[in-house]
Amino acid sequence: MRFIKTIFTTLMYLAVFTLFSIFVQPVNQAVALSQSSNIKLDPSKGKEIGFVYEAFLSPLQEPDDEENTPKIAPPSLKSTAPSIPRNQRKSHGHGIVKFTKDLSKAFVDVQVAGVNLKDIVMFHIHCGKPDVLGPIQVDFALTGDVKQNFADGHFSAEVTDEIIEKTANSAKDLLGLYTLGCPIESGKPDKVKTIAGMAHYGRRNELYFNLHTKGQTFYGDIRGQLHPVEN
Repeated sequence: MRFIKTIFTTLMYLAVFTLFSIFVQPVNQAVALSQSSNIKLDPSKGKEIGFVYEAFLSPLQEPDDEENTPKIAPPSLKSTAPSIPRNQRKSHGHGIVKFTKDLSKAFVDVQVAGVNLKDIVMFHIHCGKPDVLGPIQVDFALTGDVKQNFADGHFSAEVTDEIIEKTANSAKDLLGLYTLGCPIESGKPDKVKTIAGMAHYGRRNELYFNLHTKGQTFYGDIRGQLHPVEN
């Protein structure tokens, strides 16, 4: 008798499951399709601003002072004017990077203060965590005259895939191969060539500004790690 009862119960479960599959699931699927068809898609919104990151640049984000520049550093990366220790410099800045939603462009604006603008020699976006001297992702010299752009203390630039690829391909020696262009994957030779790849580093909080001057050339004068802007 118990065996017959078990069989009956099992058959009832199977009947209910079959009815659910026949009637309920198709209705749910139809509702889901109806809801998805009501979503308005607009490809033109890809040109709007999406992800936004900001950084507050400071000498105290630089990992060391110029007096500790490695002796093997090439002359082009060594200071040509007297250096000032990080904790004595008054320079600072505020920068922002705005990515379009389709990741075709990035717009950069940076305001600095306390910097001798005539002493600026280089300005970059690097990839790397705090305290790391990371490779250069964007060499702003490829967008125009950096010193002239900073003439009033405000820097503005538009970054495209072309600028990122030119940065990665501008290496002229072994040092350049290691310091120009950010790896797509750690330990592999392929380098980021797109705004999308740069934004991926941004989502990991691994992009930073670095402004170099005559007195602070190797490590940089002020540095700022980029973080998502809080809404």
